[in-house]
Amino acid sequence: MKGAVESGNEVEKIRVSEKKIGFCTGYYACRDTGVCAIKDDMADVMQKIIDADVIVLASPVYFYSIDAQLKALIDRTVCRWTEVKNKEFYYIMTAADTAKKSMETTLACFRGYADCVEGAKEMGVIYGTGVYEKGEIKDKKAMSEAFEMGRNI
Repeated sequence: MKGAVESGNEVEKIRVSEKKIGFCTGYYACRDTGVCAIKDDMADVMQKIIDADVIVLASPVYFYSIDAQLKALIDRTVCRWTEVKNKEFYYIMTAADTAKKSMETTLACFRGYADCVEGAKEMGVIYGTGVYEKGEIKDKKAMSEAFEMGRNI
């Protein structure tokens, strides 16, 4: 984020864990209206996703997958998923494990979402390996890689 701001980009960080976003119930009232029956923070977040040129998906790795909050957000984009088009995607993953291989399923989750976005382009992947405690990533190579990736947006 700091690198992208330094390069003159307008950036907004959305901390999914700080939003009230329920899980998709498959009610599908949204099919006809484009409006989800669940009234929470998702409508605002959805509009930001539609309006964005670049989307950075970031998640800790829990049991080889993305966290539940981000998965709920991704699933809830179903209400207007055809409006999410022509996005550049960047992916950031952190894990206690030191092997990038343990992040393959997480990366597949990110790519699975992007596969559903018309005109999606994968632009970069950051593997933050060997981190468990909050803040531990700050001294890792992944932080400088992420900064440089942001500067090149």
